[in-house]
Amino acid sequence: MLECYRRTARQASWHGQVPRVPKLSRQQFLDEYYALNRPVVMTGAMDDWPAFTRWTFPELKRRLGERVVSVQANRNSDAKYEQNSDRLRREMTLGEYLELVESSGETNDFYITANNAGTNKEALKDLWDDIVPFPEYLRDDPNNRGFFWFGPKGTVTPLHHDLTNNFMAQVRGRKRVRLIAPYELAHLYNNRHCYTQVDLDRIDYDRFPLFRNVTILDVEIGPGDLLFLPVGWWHHVRGLEISITMTFTNFVFDNDFYSFYGTYQDI
Repeated sequence: MLECYRRTARQASWHGQVPRVPKLSRQQFLDEYYALNRPVVMTGAMDDWPAFTRWTFPELKRRLGERVVSVQANRNSDAKYEQNSDRLRREMTLGEYLELVESSGETNDFYITANNAGTNKEALKDLWDDIVPFPEYLRDDPNNRGFFWFGPKGTVTPLHHDLTNNFMAQVRGRKRVRLIAPYELAHLYNNRHCYTQVDLDRIDYDRFPLFRNVTILDVEIGPGDLLFLPVGWWHHVRGLEISITMTFTNFVFDNDFYSFYGTYQDI
């Protein structure tokens, strides 16, 4: 069945590209992208966010510099840093983290990610005053208000897929997101939970010859871009600059694709 979907999709005019469109109505977004499991970048959806002017280094340091935050640290010490993120947590003040980001240059050694949300939800709660949720697409859920990502140039989220549909709302800097459709699964060497053995930065085709059949969709997002990342789409994300991103999963549409998912072990 996946091969049928793969061959059919390759005939579509949109195959191999992620469209960029102005902000869509709820129904149009549902009919043309969410329900069809198709990625899209919307522009103009974040024009009213105060975060664009308030999330500068001096302002963040003034407002929240003394708050203690959780950080993914020493990532370079573990090749499976994403899978082992619980072991790599470190606490510091946001002011210390800001100084680290400013002075580091390009690195993947530290990063504030969604995996740090447990601690940072309270420490950084004031930041949510600077964003305007999308009532056209998201429901108001006090327990699920989104996730804050902040890192230097060079941060990498390795190739994996999520168990929910996601919005990536880019506030600062640029990121390159490399996408692979779910129907490419047979060629992806999925080896644990939602991860693959393939390193998208250094693809070893001798070891993973079937990966030659995969179509990769590259999309670059910058400030003001809202990327819809559909459930099951494999993605690899690299920070091209110092970057701040908000992600959201609290859609008004059905987004429970995880409660029945049981493959959390090696495949």
